[in-house]
Amino acid sequence: MSPAEKAEESVVTYEVRGTVAVVTLNRPRYRNAQNSKMTYALDAAFSRAVDDDDVKVIVLAGNGEHFSGGHDIGTPGRDVDQTFERKAVIWWDHTDKQGVDARIARESEVYLGMCRRWREIPKPVIAMVQGACIAGGLMLAWCCDFIVAAEDAFFADPVVRMGIPGVEYFAHPWVMNPRAAKEFLYTGDRFDAERALRLGMVNHVVPREDLESATFALAERISAMPRFGLALTKKAVNQAEDLQGMRSGMDSVFGLHHAAHSHNAEVGADSLAGMDARAMRDAAAKA
Repeated sequence: MSPAEKAEESVVTYEVRGTVAVVTLNRPRYRNAQNSKMTYALDAAFSRAVDDDDVKVIVLAGNGEHFSGGHDIGTPGRDVDQTFERKAVIWWDHTDKQGVDARIARESEVYLGMCRRWREIPKPVIAMVQGACIAGGLMLAWCCDFIVAAEDAFFADPVVRMGIPGVEYFAHPWVMNPRAAKEFLYTGDRFDAERALRLGMVNHVVPREDLESATFALAERISAMPRFGLALTKKAVNQAEDLQGMRSGMDSVFGLHHAAHSHNAEVGADSLAGMDARAMRDAAAKA
């Protein structure tokens, strides 16, 4: 095993700095692409932070140049065919199923279900974003309470290139306005950090060199508030979003998402319309 491989053996790292738990995506060679191993490591880290009464705030970070390039659709660590203990939904295992049966079983758990689970973490969670925050990376950031972005951060959901109407955790019309969400999806373009700030998708934009200090300063300010009051306030805001249709909207789009997967598999090479990470990158570069 090379030194780089050894460094990434823990796909998520965990540390506590005072009252702040730092959960870090740790696959920098692959832009922190999220495989199932990372998903369940994230869940374990978040649970650990919730169970620690000394932790008041959680920071979600990405090791390396980029926060996250999205779901793992082509690295050597892709583990779509592996079984993990299910935590988010009660459903059967996907590995011995086929077609829509397999895709819904897996994606209800590791994508939509996990992000909904993490959205309900009773402690404030701050995403600290640099570089790429793409597709599945958006889902990780969007289920956090705050996003502090470096000036070099950019955000994109290019999966319409696959004929699929956005990522599984379809928060687009709520984290930005509907017209901006349509542009974001229809074009697949990158929105830079300043535009994301103007649209209300991120809370703060700071120079890259100040990203960590600004994020931890915010975390420390929040840590001064009563823990139970923060938990109830988070629940209150989340409930308001759901009353505005966020949860039911996600459910409806999740069905459309899988209709698109099925269409791709029926008329083309596979459920991703023959696209992998390299093809998605090349298509974006030509746009």
